Amino acid sequence: MKHPRLAAAVVFAFVVGLAAPATAQNAPTREELAVYAGLHEAAAKGDVAEIETLIKSGEKINIQDSKSRTPLIVAAFMKRPDAVRALLKLGANANALDIDHYDIVTIAAVANDLPTLKAALEGGASAKNITSRYDGTALIAAAHLGHAEVVKMLIAAKAPLNHVNNLGWTAVMEAIVLGNGGASHTATVRALVEAGCDVNIADRQGITPLQHANRRGYVEMARILENAGAR
Repeated sequence: MKHPRLAAAVVFAFVVGLAAPATAQNAPTREELAVYAGLHEAAAKGDVAEIETLIKSGEKINIQDSKSRTPLIVAAFMKRPDAVRALLKLGANANALDIDHYDIVTIAAVANDLPTLKAALEGGASAKNITSRYDGTALIAAAHLGHAEVVKMLIAAKAPLNHVNNLGWTAVMEAIVLGNGGASHTATVRALVEAGCDVNIADRQGITPLQHANRRGYVEMARILENAGAR
């Protein structure tokens, strides 16, 4: 029989490992920021005037650093919505991916950065992109973290409600399994359900969102799911 303490450690490691999709991003390090020049430096600083000057002088707007970050991606990581807006207006690739397959919508969603997310979506970035090495979406990442207002903004932008990532989870499943059952994750589940997500898509073990919520004692989440026809 497996020792209970060992079993608990295994479960903890499993859950922490699965938590990676929303936290596996690599923002520019202090060292990288220190050596940035040109558009990458201007984007990191949010210097719109310098961005416009550099583009007019012929600098390539989608130039990449060693981690495939464009100036637009750097601006998103550094929470510079004005720079994001300027770069998109000047023709930056709104849906570019960095080396870890993250786009500016997912970067802003994970950071709970509503101003940058708004600038990205208004500038042509898509909430439908498949991102990260987990084949997820910005909506799944935001649901995982319980960023309810971000979730609502992504839903309004037509993010796919029922996309299943390569872990076998939808956004509503991640909000339950990787959430803490608190107010923000409950609000996230409510927003997804009210938007019409499929509440009966089970995980790879055949366990439904409602069953996960009941097992964890998430009473309010379970009530929301049941009212939507969850089994």
